[in-house]
Amino acid sequence: MAAQCGRASWYKMGSTTASGEPMNSNVLAAAHRTLPFGTKVEVENLSNHETVVVRINDRGPYVGGRVIDLTRAAASRIGLLATGTARVKLTVIDDDG
Repeated sequence: MAAQCGRASWYKMGSTTASGEPMNSNVLAAAHRTLPFGTKVEVENLSNHETVVVRINDRGPYVGGRVIDLTRAAASRIGLLATGTARVKLTVIDDDG
């Protein structure tokens, strides 16, 4: 996947991810519609240029116009908690799963 830009949000999670892992809002993880589970992605908040590397372990987002949902910990790292959403750039850095 080439770099992808769009809106990101953070989400409160249920008990289990789509990959079968227990949900943990304290890990650096994310939900993406199509990337394979285990893929590592760098997420850059385009408003402040803060970055975080997350591992895809869930599916989503299910809100139109969003490209990725981040855990609370990942959102905190890039300054997304207060705003709830932000324009981001996604770059796959490891797709070995």
